[in-house]
Amino acid sequence: MKRVLPILALAAASSVAAPALAQSGGSTYQAVAVGALEAPPNASPGYATVALEVPGRQLFVDAMFRDLLGSTTGAHVHCCTADAFTGTAPIAVPFTGFPTGVSAGEYSAAVNLGDDASYDPAFLAANGGTAASAAAALLAGMNANEAYVNFHTDAYPNGEIRGFVVAAPIPEPAEWAMLGIGLGGLLWMTRRRRQPEPGLAA
Repeated sequence: MKRVLPILALAAASSVAAPALAQSGGSTYQAVAVGALEAPPNASPGYATVALEVPGRQLFVDAMFRDLLGSTTGAHVHCCTADAFTGTAPIAVPFTGFPTGVSAGEYSAAVNLGDDASYDPAFLAANGGTAASAAAALLAGMNANEAYVNFHTDAYPNGEIRGFVVAAPIPEPAEWAMLGIGLGGLLWMTRRRRQPEPGLAA
């Protein structure tokens, strides 16, 4: 299981990273969050798919998450790391109204990037002190693959699963479903291999 999760995470990240190279200036983004992409990595079986869209001054978020080991305490966009696809960063945009106390669920929201209150106060202060300057820093970080979505739980207060944001066309719902089925199927197969055969000692 420990070896499968990093491979799974890298495969998920690479599947969304390829279009990002070709469309780094786009206004649609996505992230696949898993425990293997945390810093430090962990063996959580949980995962999430997140679609982000930035038409004008709005950030639309659609997320689905499941199989977390802990109960959710919050989720955020963090920005900006020093290098693409690595490191940690402070909270930039909290997901207001994110469901807490659950291990699976969905979340949708529209964030007004023109409102100072949409940003974490420390991120706002560190990036010019205005919504306009904070939005510019956030979008620059997202386009540079230096922003990530982090799902925090009581089992992993610093983050149970995370995924770096990449610019890409937002897939159709069926494609998200297929990705989720594929991730879940691989995890299920791995768990089955770990179970003892009937009649054998564990």
